Amino acid sequence: MLKKSLLLAVLLIFFPIFAIYAQEENSAEDATETEETDSKPLSGRPDFWISLGGDIALYDPSKLYYGGSFAFGYGSGASMGLKATYFFDKDDFNLLEIDLLLRLYFSGRNAYWGPFIQFVGGASFINYKNDFAIPSTIGVINAGLGFGWRFVYFNRFFVEPLLRWGYPYFLGFGVSVGIRF
Repeated sequence: MLKKSLLLAVLLIFFPIFAIYAQEENSAEDATETEETDSKPLSGRPDFWISLGGDIALYDPSKLYYGGSFAFGYGSGASMGLKATYFFDKDDFNLLEIDLLLRLYFSGRNAYWGPFIQFVGGASFINYKNDFAIPSTIGVINAGLGFGWRFVYFNRFFVEPLLRWGYPYFLGFGVSVGIRF
């Protein structure tokens, strides 16, 4: 059962990559234009990205809460997207954040790397392990502001550290790795 679940997860992660690279054959006239376009950096094209991350947050000043996140977005210079983060602690706390995000790069309209500021807003669904229910018994609106930096490698892969402040958490830190198309 575990092997089947892992296979499904890997297929769901990598399936969009194969779908994006599917192309029709070009005629001889279009081949020169395609070669010129392929040699240009991706910064001139629209930017679609997905990432996975690890996060730490202070929902309570005395404890650290750990979690993981999945995000995707679209846009260069300013990105819009969705982010889902799941937090837990070693006792009995579970929290799922589902946020809309707006990201603005400091480097200009076509930027896809460098420093950025990120605004997030959405809902937090809180559960306790001894009282776990779907949907959650407690829902809270959340909002936050973050500052991060995207480091791009090989013009496709990236690493992003992000420091964030907001409500209902006090402070959070995360590192994401991802790919841009």
